[in-house]
Amino acid sequence: IILAAAVFFFISRVPDPLLATLDDRPPNVTVLAADGSVLAERGLRRGHVRVDVLPDHLIKAVLATEDRGFYDHWGVAIGGLIRASYRNFRAGTVVQGGSTITQQLAKNLFLKPERTVIRKLEELIYTVWLERRFTKDEILELYLNRVYLGGGTFGVEAAARHYFGRSARDVTLAQAAVLAGLLKAPSRYAPTRSVKAASARAAVVLDNMVDAGFISAAEVRKAGQQPLRLQAKGDATGYPYAVDWVAAMLPEYVGRHEDALVVQTTIDAKLQRLSQERLRKLLDGKGQKLRAGEGAVVVLDPKSGAVRALVGGRSYKNSPYDRALNARRQPGSAFKPFVYLAALEAGFTPTSVANDGPVNIRGWKPSNYTNTYKGRVSLRYALTHSINTVAVKLTANLGPGRVAQTAQRLGIGSKLNAQPSLALGTSEVTLLELTGAYAPFANGGARVLPHVITRIRSEDGKVLYTR
Repeated sequence: IILAAAVFFFISRVPDPLLATLDDRPPNVTVLAADGSVLAERGLRRGHVRVDVLPDHLIKAVLATEDRGFYDHWGVAIGGLIRASYRNFRAGTVVQGGSTITQQLAKNLFLKPERTVIRKLEELIYTVWLERRFTKDEILELYLNRVYLGGGTFGVEAAARHYFGRSARDVTLAQAAVLAGLLKAPSRYAPTRSVKAASARAAVVLDNMVDAGFISAAEVRKAGQQPLRLQAKGDATGYPYAVDWVAAMLPEYVGRHEDALVVQTTIDAKLQRLSQERLRKLLDGKGQKLRAGEGAVVVLDPKSGAVRALVGGRSYKNSPYDRALNARRQPGSAFKPFVYLAALEAGFTPTSVANDGPVNIRGWKPSNYTNTYKGRVSLRYALTHSINTVAVKLTANLGPGRVAQTAQRLGIGSKLNAQPSLALGTSEVTLLELTGAYAPFANGGARVLPHVITRIRSEDGKVLYTR
């Protein structure tokens, strides 16, 4: 009787999920500049597509990865449920879901992201209701049109158009594997963030398809030869790199959100526009002479850590990969200030004298850019003139580990190799972390946390996050 009452209670609250496929809602996310002007609107990237017109390899990619027994079970995979229940019992809480596609759809349509026993019971009841209310193809169609696939896209149709510039009905096997791979972690495996990570995940999907007997090894080899042909589209407002960064961080701040959000940022629209223009001019000028086809820009307030502008490349349309956030490059001489800071903290002064002369550390012989030496120079002079030998000797004397710790204390998060060559910026870092780590030099020594989001509220005015 109690179970029947629970089933009746939950089912009485079930809305018609077909309404969930309509696209007449306001923009999911509105991103505002620091002055309150609109930078972009994201979230209405939806597009309903019937399951019977989707290519067979796209459907099989999803089934092989998410739920191979989808057409055989009644909504719950008993084996997966038993394994998940055992782990949850051992942990004393809900740590594993073991969810089928129908269960995932039930969570997407009706439930909030709490991990409780009551929520799991609700999920099971709604799952059974979906299986009784709809056919398998209808359930799969609802799922494929609602699932979040990164970049502000919901459903395979919107995702295919966003990432590949084509309808989901026209994606290749390689592209289908990428889309199916996004189901595990849309932000991590988005090809616009990392083609390498997306391709590696797609390879796992293809292996799953072979293991499930859906495709042959020969088809996998053929898919490996197919170019992804990324054609991600930016925002009409022209700030796609910065807006992508904001969108990617929203789950960290507010979790899964169904209602429309308004996000206040630190971005200065004028500085953002000028930064984009300046980068293009620089690449078209000096960039050609230096054979530099790409670049990135970060403009940061050293007092607060607020990011005022962020540009991840020359053209988002041609390359949505964000080099400001994700590309790790050797900073070269830009790393030297951390060496001299470590020296000052160890008792050296700007007038301390060092010898600018040949260096030989276990066969490694770094030289100066000019291949000349000045002899005895002050540390102030050595830093001002970016003398390599002095920086290397200081690092060797102080200990590379100490220099690395100094840089990390100021905000460098990437792994630094504790070798004397660290002085010359041989360890790769991102532009954002390097810019943030420079802030203490300009603000009196206080470390700052680079940030772009200051406030998030629902469209009805409820504040969900404030900095």
